[in-house]
Amino acid sequence: MKKLVTSIALIAALAGFSGQALAAEGGDLAELTHHAAQTGHYPILKPELMDWSFAGPFGKYDKGQLQRGLKVYTEVCAACHSMELVAFRTLEDLGYSEAQVKAFAANYEVTDGPNADGEMYTRAAVASDHFPSPFPNKEAAAASNNGAAPPDFSLIAKARGVTRGFPTFVFDIFTQYQQGGPDYIHALLTGYQEPPEGIEVAEGTHYNPYFIAGQSLAMAQPISDGQVTYDDGSPETLDQYSRDVSAFLMWTAEPHLEDRKRMGFMVLVFLAIFTALIYLTKKSVYANKEH
Repeated sequence: MKKLVTSIALIAALAGFSGQALAAEGGDLAELTHHAAQTGHYPILKPELMDWSFAGPFGKYDKGQLQRGLKVYTEVCAACHSMELVAFRTLEDLGYSEAQVKAFAANYEVTDGPNADGEMYTRAAVASDHFPSPFPNKEAAAASNNGAAPPDFSLIAKARGVTRGFPTFVFDIFTQYQQGGPDYIHALLTGYQEPPEGIEVAEGTHYNPYFIAGQSLAMAQPISDGQVTYDDGSPETLDQYSRDVSAFLMWTAEPHLEDRKRMGFMVLVFLAIFTALIYLTKKSVYANKEH
């Protein structure tokens, strides 16, 4: 028993030490990069835990932030990334009217058909259509981006969550941490930097220690301060853009998050009441029984 407890404590200590070493901003980044290259462990730095309005059991989306995130996606990300699983009509959940959604959709062209002559044609998108891809196919997308096809953004916030090691994931069960995807996207967008001395990256790629699949990626830094104009007076900075588009992509990946949390809370309340009733019933039935 003593050996078992000692082993568990040692594993926890090593896990905590590894996480701190990889997340340490003030550490020797070149050394960490070399270590990651040798072991194949990425990302080199762990994403910073951000404060999101939708975090926790009672979290809700900030519609103003989602609207800003849509603007960032439209003006920056949509040039390379599609959202083929997201319909324009769902934008009404962000606070837009039906007329606004129709006008927004009309800015896009989609392929439809065949027509009476058996040919495909393009038309203005309507609310029931989905966000189209900026490229006709994956091969064209890859050819336009250094051989790496930009991923679809529909579910990216759920697909790119960085795995949190032991013992952190144990506490995540109780805190209901599910913001790994937005945390990662924000870290990636704000994490571009020059490679440390002695570190070489492949030609045509860009160094980013937060990238989950290597030390550099084909996508150059897509956004910078002042690139998108906000109408609500929010800061027009790289950090704010990254926060807003990360929150928006969380919404596209899980648009029913608020309903799920509300239902979960109601179920827990029901189970608590049901358990109390069962206990009181049992106590009443067996009150006059001899044991």
